[in-house]
Amino acid sequence: MNSLTVAIIGIAILIAGYKFYGKIMTKLWDIDENRPTPATTLNDGTDYVPAKHWTILFGHHFSSIAGAGPIIGPVIACAYFGWLPALLWVVFGTIFIGGVHDFSSLIISVRNNGHSIGDITEKVMGKKIKIIFSLLLFLALVLIIAVFAASAAQTLVNEPKIVVPTFGLIIVAVFVGFMIYVWKKNYFLSSAAGLLLLVLLFFLGNSCPVNVSNIQLWVAVLLVYSYIASVIPVQILLQPRDYLSAFLLFFGLVAGYAGIIVGQPAINVPVVIGYKSSVGNLWPMMFVLIACGAISGFHALVSSGTTSKQITNEHDALRIGYGAMVVEGILAILAIMAVSAGLYWHGSGAPVSLVYPEMVKSGDYIGTFAAGYGEITKPIFGSVIGKFIAVLILNAFVMTTLDSATRIARYIVSELFGSFFNIKILLNKYFATLLVVSMAGLLAFGDWKKIWPIFGATNQLIAAIALIVISLALLAMNKPIKYTFYPAVFMLVTSVYAVIQQTVQFYIQKNFLLVVIGLVLLLLISVIVVEAISIFSNRKKAGAMAE
Repeated sequence: MNSLTVAIIGIAILIAGYKFYGKIMTKLWDIDENRPTPATTLNDGTDYVPAKHWTILFGHHFSSIAGAGPIIGPVIACAYFGWLPALLWVVFGTIFIGGVHDFSSLIISVRNNGHSIGDITEKVMGKKIKIIFSLLLFLALVLIIAVFAASAAQTLVNEPKIVVPTFGLIIVAVFVGFMIYVWKKNYFLSSAAGLLLLVLLFFLGNSCPVNVSNIQLWVAVLLVYSYIASVIPVQILLQPRDYLSAFLLFFGLVAGYAGIIVGQPAINVPVVIGYKSSVGNLWPMMFVLIACGAISGFHALVSSGTTSKQITNEHDALRIGYGAMVVEGILAILAIMAVSAGLYWHGSGAPVSLVYPEMVKSGDYIGTFAAGYGEITKPIFGSVIGKFIAVLILNAFVMTTLDSATRIARYIVSELFGSFFNIKILLNKYFATLLVVSMAGLLAFGDWKKIWPIFGATNQLIAAIALIVISLALLAMNKPIKYTFYPAVFMLVTSVYAVIQQTVQFYIQKNFLLVVIGLVLLLLISVIVVEAISIFSNRKKAGAMAE
């Protein structure tokens, strides 16, 4: 089948979903552009900072939620289950579950003074569940930081040409942040200066590769970066860096789809490979492997952790919350097309370096995508430059996820251990961040590829619980809950089943650290679900009695 036809159909459905289902969400939450937001009423110059323009915040939000998730997940899933199941989950999961989850998480946080979804849980479900959910969130964030630090380190070793642009972007972002917020320069002039410097970094990195083959050294560097970036004011690095990174991704998206339009490569991967695979059955495993392309619990943490503290108008919530999820779905479709149409399914007559199943077996998922992207953009750049661009863009987004996740984890540590358990030292952002980075480091220095499945399942569990909390909040407001409750049930059942399967596999492999993590997840989620059922039942009974 022609990849262009498939891509057009997928993108058209996503855009239609944003237009029509987005309106339903706006009406559900009674969006009011005249209602003050926490960014303006609680401005503290560090975490609560109104974004100068909604596009800057969109750049931060999108860069933070994207990361490597919508790339790595589809790359793995297509190889084991075929391109059609992956595409259907990305498209319809984004519209009916992911977009709803992200938008609702953002709005419920804005309506609660920018508090995190974990903190809001106390108001909806009580202190006990707030503690348990916060522990679950903390565990998930540590896994996220570990996975992305290790995957980025691997990429820096494999592609030495991206080292200079990856770290040079940090310096450029600080420069742009000072231009906008300190020197009060024109927003468009500052953006143009930042983009020009990015172009120069691209050429500099291509001509001056940095060859350092020590993965653990890069992991340490990235964890130190995460620590520093997560404690400095958001307007100095986080906002401008994520904003500039968004331009990189949009460039990559346009170039990728331009390559598909010009070349119109045929899809080589089977439509459906089968229900069973070596990584598990299509359900539940495909739905947790594609951890960010359709829905991601991490998005709720970004929406309620950093984005809700920077949004200046509720009117922008739909395009930032729901809209960014739709763009991420478009990115996931590009990833599916890159590996399905850019690579070969069989080795006969094909270069060994471009045989998709063999590349996936090697575990180099980012390299697999980059090779496919290089092939579909060959009519535009040639395969070498296309591959370089793909890896550079991916690493830029992994960096944004790293420091956003570390910052959000610090919020949770301070809220839970600092305030609730009265451990005063963890109210200090420097000590709280040190705890987060240290625990992530314990996992990051191991084999990150073994962490990915449990990360995916944990991620989707968080999404399920966030949707349950949102549903309870809507129920308390006498609002319809079907838009959030049914997705919550589906994600909960899917994720719990996946965790059970993964924990059994970890036990067989004698990976007892991940066995313990799996069992802890199941214990925490069981307590939350039992309490949620009790609250739903009591409120339904109260409603029936009132009638």
